[in-house]
Amino acid sequence: MISPSPWPHAVLCGDLKLSDGSGEVLYWLLPAARGRGVAVAAARRISQWAFDDLGLHRLRLCHSVANDPSCRVAVKAGFILEGTMRSALLHEDGWHDQHLHALIADDG
Repeated sequence: MISPSPWPHAVLCGDLKLSDGSGEVLYWLLPAARGRGVAVAAARRISQWAFDDLGLHRLRLCHSVANDPSCRVAVKAGFILEGTMRSALLHEDGWHDQHLHALIADDG
């Protein structure tokens, strides 16, 4: 079980499908927490928990292609860029393409 977050400005959760052995890492940070490695550390921590404690096989992390900081978070947390999903994410300003990153339990 994960202990309460030591980062009060971070929200991290996952869409877990235990029967499929997969999940999705999602995060959102308040501006005060951005650029300090909080999301990277949290994504690594929840990934380890998902693989070690839940026995999941695959985690995905998606973000708008316009969100360069989220792309850096995914890469620094060990997620591999698998591709771009066209027009997959609706924002207030319209549809965005979305990067799909994944981390497999065997990736190390």
